[in-house]
Amino acid sequence: MYAYMEGNLVVLEATHAVVDVGGVGYYIRISLFTYSKLTREQRKTAKLYTYLQVQENAHHLFGFAEEAEKELFLALIGVSGIGANTAIVMLSSLSPEEIQQAIVAEEVKTIQSIKGIGAKTAQRVILELKDKLKKMVVVTENTNATTIPHYRSVKEEALLALTTLGFPKNVAEKNIETVFKKQGSDIDLENLIKQALKL
Repeated sequence: MYAYMEGNLVVLEATHAVVDVGGVGYYIRISLFTYSKLTREQRKTAKLYTYLQVQENAHHLFGFAEEAEKELFLALIGVSGIGANTAIVMLSSLSPEEIQQAIVAEEVKTIQSIKGIGAKTAQRVILELKDKLKKMVVVTENTNATTIPHYRSVKEEALLALTTLGFPKNVAEKNIETVFKKQGSDIDLENLIKQALKL
């Protein structure tokens, strides 16, 4: 229904953005990859390629900074057992490029390392998407550190992101503390969330 949304970027969080299009604010769920891209470029306006999920009791709008990420998302949700929420978790745990490489190279363990993906689902993803993704051009990951708004700490931002992605608060807090102990408290938000997702 909506191919993309372009307007003022009013709110940008690790799990969602609000884009003002002609005076209407659209709440759009985003992946960590898209969040990082928008943050790095310090955008005041945004063009997000969108997908509208229509359910019996709710409509959810998902947005992506690159059209190729949206195409990968659509390919993922086309696999039995992968819903929109799981696909967003996948795109928040690994970059689109890493997901594509893992599927094409049949790295079951890499796909299985993502929260909510078991061995059978990982194998199904590879089986159904391997040939398709060989032909797909996927966005590459920018390695610059992610900056976050000053009003919220990295820990608070990561906790909000993890609970939004489906982690119980106590588990999210434990995972964040584990990553801090291993990497130190100066770790950037993107890497903190990615590593916490894998615990």
